[in-house]
Amino acid sequence: MKTVLVEEAQFDLSISRLKEGSIFGALSEPSVQYLLDEGILKHAYKDDEVFSYGSKGGNFNIVLHGSLAFYKHHNNQNTLTRTIHFGEVIGFVSMIALHDHVGSLYAQEESLLLEISSNLFSDFHDNFPFDFGILLMNLSRDMARTIRTLSNALVENNAIIEK
Repeated sequence: MKTVLVEEAQFDLSISRLKEGSIFGALSEPSVQYLLDEGILKHAYKDDEVFSYGSKGGNFNIVLHGSLAFYKHHNNQNTLTRTIHFGEVIGFVSMIALHDHVGSLYAQEESLLLEISSNLFSDFHDNFPFDFGILLMNLSRDMARTIRTLSNALVENNAIIEK
């Protein structure tokens, strides 16, 4: 995996294309451009590790091209629990919860990611307060979809959640 500049990216990074993704939907063009300019673009190749179990969760990644596979670690086992596609986010929960990553993330194919650090997230709030509210709603909606998918899997497997 390597860091690239916007002008080096081999994929369509036009604002109109990015706004087709669920995370950027309804954000203003200047706010999307700000995230693109201030975030870190990462070009991942098939099977590259994006982050590992136990690594610090001080950022999240938005998939701008390609797809990622998240393997949840629990009881010394790793299980594929989620595939992340264009316009979706991974790592937001760890960043907000202030905990280390609970699994490992790999590129399933050549992919382009936009890394948003917790500092950039805070700066985005200060510089684009209205758009920050929309981004937070989009991130919450993404989390809600993931929770629904995982809870459906619990039902399908007759699993009971113990507290």
